Amino acid sequence: MKKTIYALIAFLIVGMSAVNAQIEVGSATLPETVTFDSQKLVYNGAGVRKKAWFKLYSGGLYLVQKSSDAKDIMEADETMAIKLHITSRLISSKKMINAVDDGFENSTKGNTAPISSEIEKFKGFFSDEINDGDIFDIVYVKGDGVSVYKNGTKKGTIAGLGFKKALFGIWLSDKPADKRLKKGMLGN
Repeated sequence: MKKTIYALIAFLIVGMSAVNAQIEVGSATLPETVTFDSQKLVYNGAGVRKKAWFKLYSGGLYLVQKSSDAKDIMEADETMAIKLHITSRLISSKKMINAVDDGFENSTKGNTAPISSEIEKFKGFFSDEINDGDIFDIVYVKGDGVSVYKNGTKKGTIAGLGFKKALFGIWLSDKPADKRLKKGMLGN
């Protein structure tokens, strides 16, 4: 009888841990941790990217150690990731590429020339059809560069800390894609 009670308690504890291992953000579910290149990253925060009244995607920021300092995160030469869970049929490849162009313009204060070839390569990672439910992982690995994964399949890698800073600035700069999304990613 005691063994049955202990087993039931253990089952409930494990079950509750599994439930808490994910975070609901808008209509998406994001994990509490992710692992890339053997580096475990923790959920820092998340939010929903909106345009007008449409919810386009849920985005989560993952870091080695939690932080609420956007500038430090952008400047850091540390492994980190942004997970984008597409939640709208309004997102298309063309619209995503246009948003990337606008994001880099804002992030670099119009000075995209030093990373123009990297931006073009990055936009190519979004050339395939994008569907509601697609998940993009944008991962910076220290010493390697930024890799993009679509639904778990690696699309490619772009080297350079300068590119990483501008890229993460799309969401975390003084002129982010969405101020509420930035605030959420910073854990506020």
